[in-house]
Amino acid sequence: MDTDALRLFIRAADMLNISAAGRDLGMAPAVSSARLAKLEQNLGIELLHRTTRKVSLSVEGANFLPFAREIIAQEEAAFAALGRQMATIKGTLRFTAPSSFAQLYIAPILPKFLEQHPDLMLDLRLSDVQFDLIEGSYDLALRNAPLVDTSLKGRKLADDQRILCAAPQYLDTHGVPDTPADLTSHRLIAFQNLQPRPLTGPAGENAFFDPASAKGQLTIDDGQSQVRATLAGAGISLNARWSVHEQLMSGRLVRVLPNFEVSEDSVLWLIYPKSNVLSPKVRVFMDFLVAEIGAKPPWETQV
Repeated sequence: MDTDALRLFIRAADMLNISAAGRDLGMAPAVSSARLAKLEQNLGIELLHRTTRKVSLSVEGANFLPFAREIIAQEEAAFAALGRQMATIKGTLRFTAPSSFAQLYIAPILPKFLEQHPDLMLDLRLSDVQFDLIEGSYDLALRNAPLVDTSLKGRKLADDQRILCAAPQYLDTHGVPDTPADLTSHRLIAFQNLQPRPLTGPAGENAFFDPASAKGQLTIDDGQSQVRATLAGAGISLNARWSVHEQLMSGRLVRVLPNFEVSEDSVLWLIYPKSNVLSPKVRVFMDFLVAEIGAKPPWETQV
């Protein structure tokens, strides 16, 4: 199979523009159109619908796209195993991560990575709502949750401790809870849903952060908005330590019930589909994130 044509199809599917995809790969528009048409002829399917106004993926093209990415990943890994890896990492890396984390820790270090790999194109999808890794044809994802999907492989980036916190002005007005039972008389901010979260005390006692049982509830599906609402005095919230580290250091937020830990083994994972070979472009990006963030997480400074 013509792997250059597969690369063209993958890029065109990402950009929804055949000419632009061809230019990225050093092909003239006429050549890229002919190359893609020949691939479709060989496969016996239409991968992309073309009109004078737009390009869109066909159903067959969407189904074929993950396999095309897999073939390219296998080729890259095979060449690397034979010592034929190119000096420069090329291609497009599709990466998805929580928007809140990416704003704080990934976006600021991207220039350094792109300087190291100028021929690698990054296609980032950043949202606190998780995308399906396989259906979305992503090469890599950052997830802040236990890794339970057996169709995925993962590499630990860092621990993901959760803590309760509130603004000093909120605590001055509403009082400081001494025990988890006191939380029912407070305003609690929940992230995405009102499900209770288990807490463990210093003597091993069990309790819950339960927004549904509170005096007032606020549910938010965006991490940075939750932090901002907490800073504004909207209530007590449960946050990843990495998301409120700077606010705790400056005193704009204060830990609530500091002797109680969230009883969840939440970890920041870099994950990729289990069926995929770990391609050089994925490996170098994972190595970079682990070196820049995971080796010494800035949020683990004691406060």
